[in-house]
Order: sequence, then structure tokens, then C-alpha cells
Amino acid sequence: MQASRSVEFTFARKLSWVVRDLLGSSMFLKAAAFLALGITLSCYAGFSCGLTTVIVFLVYLLTGGHRFALVVFKTVPRDLKGLVVLLKLTLGVKYHLRKNTSVSALFQSNVKNYPQKACFVCEDKTWTFEDVENYSNSVANFFHEAGYRKGDVVSIFMENRPEFPCFWLGLSKIGVVGALINFNQRDKAFAHSLNVSQSKALIFGGELSQAVKDVLPLLENNPILYSSGTLATNDITPINLDQRLQKSPTYPPPHTQGSFRDKLFFVYTSGTTGLPKAAIVTHTRFYYMANAIRYFFNISSSDVLYDTLPLYHTAGGILGIGQAFLGGTTVVIRKKFSASQFWSDCAKYNCTIAQYIGEICRYLLLQPFRPEETQHKVRLMFGNGLRPQIWADFQKRFGVKTMGEFYGATEGNCNIVNFENRVGAVGFTTRIAPFLYPVTLIRVDEASGEPLRDRHGMCIHAQPGETGELVGKIVKGNPLREFDGYVNKKASEKKVVQNVFRKGDTAFLTGDVLMMDELGYMYFRDRTGDTFRWKGENVSTSEVEGTIHNVLKLQDAVVYGVEVPGYEGRAGMAAIVDETNSLDLPDLNQALQRALPPYARPVFIRLTKAVDTTGTFKLKKTDLRKEGYNPNTVKDRLYYMNAKAGMFQPVTPQVYRDICDAKIRL
Repeated sequence: MQASRSVEFTFARKLSWVVRDLLGSSMFLKAAAFLALGITLSCYAGFSCGLTTVIVFLVYLLTGGHRFALVVFKTVPRDLKGLVVLLKLTLGVKYHLRKNTSVSALFQSNVKNYPQKACFVCEDKTWTFEDVENYSNSVANFFHEAGYRKGDVVSIFMENRPEFPCFWLGLSKIGVVGALINFNQRDKAFAHSLNVSQSKALIFGGELSQAVKDVLPLLENNPILYSSGTLATNDITPINLDQRLQKSPTYPPPHTQGSFRDKLFFVYTSGTTGLPKAAIVTHTRFYYMANAIRYFFNISSSDVLYDTLPLYHTAGGILGIGQAFLGGTTVVIRKKFSASQFWSDCAKYNCTIAQYIGEICRYLLLQPFRPEETQHKVRLMFGNGLRPQIWADFQKRFGVKTMGEFYGATEGNCNIVNFENRVGAVGFTTRIAPFLYPVTLIRVDEASGEPLRDRHGMCIHAQPGETGELVGKIVKGNPLREFDGYVNKKASEKKVVQNVFRKGDTAFLTGDVLMMDELGYMYFRDRTGDTFRWKGENVSTSEVEGTIHNVLKLQDAVVYGVEVPGYEGRAGMAAIVDETNSLDLPDLNQALQRALPPYARPVFIRLTKAVDTTGTFKLKKTDLRKEGYNPNTVKDRLYYMNAKAGMFQPVTPQVYRDICDAKIRL
């Protein structure tokens, strides 16, 4: 009897230890505790395997496991689709790496399948797949004959039109790398983009000839100039590419042996600080970025895509154009976005898919009712920056079944997507098996933006409900997990953090702060560093600050983004030191218009006597950003850009209320 009681006591004691561990342990220790519980029940109590399993599962549920079980139940279908897409992309990349395929070769397979089908439609002119192939072959043959070879860089600077993607596609056929320059860039930023890529030539649209003329004195080398279209100024004499291409043969160019890992083109991104950075886009990256969108949203060759986004950006130039080049989808290109013509175009061209940025959706909602907004066939719109507050209203008014929000960086390795129409989410990561797609949120210091670390030097992961910077693990040799970086190696190094998932590893820093809920859905919160987003573009505060310094020669100026009710991103605001009250706002306005693209020009000006600095003389922005442009709390002189008058005017209490109530549009 005593022996029996001793066994029972020992069993009860061991069981209490196990339950205690289950209630207060980490996931790894809990797994060990469940194993110990199973062994205890089987060895000491003699329970059968089936009964042991039932008891362990019940204990798991009672010790908090019910929450994870609920997560599994709710997210299995989503995660399975994500896994299928990931496998398709991985297998596709491996296959094309073995075959040394290129984007042009993948496009040629669509040319064979759909030679006379519309590839691009622009201003009622149709380019068939065969037209695009012939034109890009002419580009390849001309530049090859002119002496350009694999590894050379040729910049492309023009507004949206079918020739734009044809130029970089043709250049890629002979191994030449295109540099896709933002057509809003001027002066110093434009010169930097040409210089950093070491471009041997510049292909530009005739409409931008004045900008080209102005930048020539700032260039480090003398790129050969090629123009396409009618010149806006006759002060420069470029080679007329339109005339030359008419005489260039349309047969395939001389074969250039390359790799699926080769550079395809550069996309310029403002990053977190400084002037535009040339992000490297390889054939591999183009393939999996475009196809990820294709697979997640079930885009087919029978779809017609409406693309009003700039073709020099990832969204319009890869995710949009990629549907034509890789999947045989017809793409309707519009020179510039028009809110009044958006739905008319969609109805006219029988579009089934359209692209957006958040500002586009807001502009469309502000438009008066038009019959075409309910007479279109658009079933899907995909993009980023759609505000949760207008998501449901947008779908209800325009009858778009699915809004496909995504998050991604051109150069990064942690792109995520929301294909389930979950309002507000920019994407998801699996909570069931996070090792399959190693992206996570790490906690950062709010003031400095630097990652916070534990006592072992490891980054601290943000828990569900907490905000953190999104990072993606870098895995050498895995094209989907590599970080291709920028042309500038030092700029690339700044985007890498160590000791995230395990000691000694590296991860890509996105520079963006997100929040993850318990199901793994991600929600955008803010940007770290010195960049904010306005009018769908990234604005580098240091670039704007440098421009103001050059113009005014003042002691200090600090630029930051401030929130405006009803607007996506943040509006630019400049706090300028003006001790003697001598600043000439009209002159500043004219200088900013000459030097900066519209989206980068400050919307608000704050004239102050001094700006706080840190111990290392860095300008403090946190307090200024919080104070904003409210004249009721800010004692400095405040001005805003009156878009109708085209000048800076004082921010009075009434003006402030009108801005907040959307009676004044910025």
C-alpha cells in the first residue's frame, strides 16, 4: 500500500512540475514540457497512446493553447495559398536559373503564343506583342552596332509611353543595364542619378529636353544623348533615336550569354536618407515580384490591366508591365493619371484590373458621380497606401470586388501581400510556420530609429499588437531571400542589421514601422529615418534640406513630414531659422519650384529663431513633427502653400480649421 501511495505521490509531483512549466514557459520550453507530460502519463500512469494524446491536447488548450489553435483554424487556408505561391516562385526561379533564362526570353514565349494580341494600348494606339518584340529588337541592334556591350549602363528619362519598357527590354537583350530615372527629377538629384549609375548614354523624351539641358553642366562625364519624340527646346542636339530605329533591323540581336541573376535595370529609390539610390533589379527579382502578384491575385492572359502609375517605379514598371511581359496580359498605359478619366478609360478599354496608390483612391472618391464608375468590368485593384478609413466606401461606390494591398521595397526581400481583401492590412506572415518565410518586426528606438537589443545583443522581436520595423532574413544563395542592394555599396551596408533570428545572421531593414495582429496580418504605421511619403512618392528630407540651404544660405533648416487629416502619408514641412525676419518667401517658392519635383516641395513653412540640436549637432525633428502646423499651439510664424494662389500664405486659426476639415486642399 505504501509503495502504491509513493508511486501516486511521485506521479502527482512530476505532473505538477510539467503543468507549472506549461503555464509559464516560452514556446520552446512548452514544447519540451508537453513532451515530458506525454512521457509522464505513458510511463508512470500507463495510459494508452490515444488517451495520452487526448490529455496532452486538453492540457495544451487549458494552458493557453486554445488561442494558437484558433489562429491555426483561422489562417490555414491563407497560409496554404501563401505556401503554394512560395513553392511556385521557388521552383520557377530554380528552373530558370538552370536554363539561364532572361526576361526577354520569357517575353518571347508570349510573342509566340499571342503575336497579334494587344500588348500595350496607349492613347488609342495598340502595340501587339509582335510590335513590342520588333521594336525592342531594333533598340538592341542599334545599340549593339553603336558599340554598347554587356554591363554598360544607359539611362532612360521619359514620361509614360510604350517605348519606355521597350527601351529597357531591348537594351537587356544585349546585356546593357537600363537606369530608370524619375521624370520629375531636376538639377542636383537628376545629375546624381546619372552620375551614380555611370551611364554611358541617356535616352530621353523630347518633352523633357529642357531638364536635360539644365543638368548637363552638373554631370561628371558626358553621356551620349538620344532623344525620342519632339524636342521642347532646340538648345541641345541629341541623336534622333526615332529616325535611327526606323532603319535598325528587327531580327533578334547577336546572342549575349548571360544569367538569370544578371542586372536587368536600376530603379531609383530615395531610401531613408540622402539623394536617390540606384536599387538593383535583376532578371530574377523582376520574375518573382511580377509573378507573385500574378499568382496571388489569379491574373491571367485574358485580363486587361489599367496602369496609370509611373513606369520608372516598381509598381507600374515591374508589377504592371511584368504582367504583359511574363503573363501575356494586355496593359493599358496612360501618360498621366486623370481622376476624371479613370473609370471612363476602364470602361472604354474593357479593363478587368487596375493599379492604385492610396492617393489615387482618395482622388477618385472626391470626384462627382459619373455613370462610367459603375459601368466598368474592374474586378481587382492592387497597390499600396489605401487608407482603412476609405477602403469599404471605395469598394461600395465603385463596385470593385477585391482591393489587393501589398507592401514591398524594390531592393528588399520581405515583400508581403494581402490577397483576402482584409481592410487595412498590407500583407501577412504565417504564425504557424514562420521559418518558411522569415520576416518579422523588431522593436526600435522611437527617437533614433535604431534596433533595440536584449542583454545577449539580439534584436527584440515585437509581439502581436506592438509596433516594430519590418525586416527580412538574408540568405545567401537563395534568390528570394537575398538582398541585391544598391549600386553604392555603402548605402547597401546601411540597410543590413545583424543578430535578428539567430546569432551571426543578417537581415534587410525596410525602414518602415508596422504592427502585426494575432493572426499575422501586418498594418503599416510609419517610416523610420529621414524619409516620408507624399503624393505616392518617397521624399528625402536631407535632399530638401540641402536645397533650402543652397537657396537661402541660412543658419539652419530642418524638414520633416506632418500628418494632414484625409491625406495619405505626410506633407512636407520645413522649419527655417530666420533670426532677422528677412526671409523672402516668394523667392524661396520660386527656387523650390526650380529645384524640386512637386511632391518634394514643402507644403508648410515654419519660421523660427532657433532649432534644437543633439549633442552631435543633429537637428531634432521629433518635437517639431509632433507640434505640426497648429497656430493655436505653435508661436512661430506658420505658412502653407496655397495651391490656387501658387504662393505661401499665413496659417491662421481659421485656415488651420479649413485644412483639417478638408475645405482647403493641399
